[in-house]
Amino acid sequence: MASTSSADGRLSADQRNSFLAALLGWAMDSFDYFLVVLVYAEIGKEFHVSLAQMAFLTTITLMMRPVGALLFGLWADRIGRRVPLMVDVCFYSFVGFLCAFAPNYTVLFVLRLLYGIGMGGEWGLGAALAMEKVPVHRRGFFSGVLQQGYAMGYLCASLAFLLVHSVLGLSWRWLFALSIVPALISLLIRSRVRESEVWEATRDRMRVTRTSMRDVLLNPAVLRRFGYLIVLMTLFNWMSHGTQDVYPTFLKATSHGGAGLAASTATWIAVLYNVGAMIGGGFFGALSEKFGRRRTIVLCAILGLPVVPAFAYSHTAGMLVLGSFLMQVMVQGAWGVIPAHLTEMSPDAIRGFYPGVTYQLGNCLAAFNLPIQESLASTHGYPFALTVTIVPVFILLAICTWLGREAKGVDFGTERTGTTTAAVS
Repeated sequence: MASTSSADGRLSADQRNSFLAALLGWAMDSFDYFLVVLVYAEIGKEFHVSLAQMAFLTTITLMMRPVGALLFGLWADRIGRRVPLMVDVCFYSFVGFLCAFAPNYTVLFVLRLLYGIGMGGEWGLGAALAMEKVPVHRRGFFSGVLQQGYAMGYLCASLAFLLVHSVLGLSWRWLFALSIVPALISLLIRSRVRESEVWEATRDRMRVTRTSMRDVLLNPAVLRRFGYLIVLMTLFNWMSHGTQDVYPTFLKATSHGGAGLAASTATWIAVLYNVGAMIGGGFFGALSEKFGRRRTIVLCAILGLPVVPAFAYSHTAGMLVLGSFLMQVMVQGAWGVIPAHLTEMSPDAIRGFYPGVTYQLGNCLAAFNLPIQESLASTHGYPFALTVTIVPVFILLAICTWLGREAKGVDFGTERTGTTTAAVS
């Protein structure tokens, strides 16, 4: 039931708009999230707040994302994907813009809390709509590209920081003020997207069979998979935030084993390792079409382990570039599989709710990663903090993924996917 592409394999205009809107929406979410990561030390100085307390700005954003995934996901499963996605982008764009005018830490904390709700709504709905639209045999590739909207947003945040802070000498507030422009571009594209044909077919089938979303969600197989996916996404989010959130601070820190690099040098390294992330996501996402979702994730997790020493213990710019670049190739290579994997494991009737909530509940459970790393760094140094929070996660992720199942290539919008989406391997 996915939208059909043209005879030569190219996407239709509606498929392109759907995918591009999801990509840009996720990129803008990431852009605004990582603005805080890049400037929370500067904000802390202005508001006279410690780094450990500032780190909770990212924690509260991550903790509120399940709320957004739940609210917008249930809404999207009831009325369709299109309208909730447009409301969501308006909401988080406005809240992100208001951060530029926060007069103190408390107001900024509340705004980041609200932003987390909008950020939580974006990924699940955008991924569901995009994966329901693209051709089945290219789902892995587009999954990898879609997820790298996250790395794209991080890269753009790094470039914006260089331009606004290092070149123009403007304050952190300008970064948040300017972020509303690309978000509105995403809204314009999204307004041209048609509703998901898979959702429309599912709604009609549920009306005929008198099946409710509650009936689908309370299916024992669906509930068991729901719990498993939350555990899986906790490990995934700990892996990504554990290798990204504290890293810019480690690169600039002159104490606690930090690399002691200039702010501009550290930011250019962030640009380069996000290029690696985008390469890894696209490559391994496409590779998962041939080797399967689980095998590809396990491969990336295992290959990430030998990169840890160069990533965490190097102190020259060249080795830090190499270590961080390779690390993000592997981390985001594994992540590139996730939009396809989670949507394929989700029943049609609750695909707006199911992938987003499992993803964001995992995010919530991993939300204390940055404060924990900052606390460990203050007592044992940044290299130790990075290593002790990354190595166990790679190992557990490989094991958890291998013990799970997958539904690669399942055809959305059929009776088979309507209520359970049978996992096939």
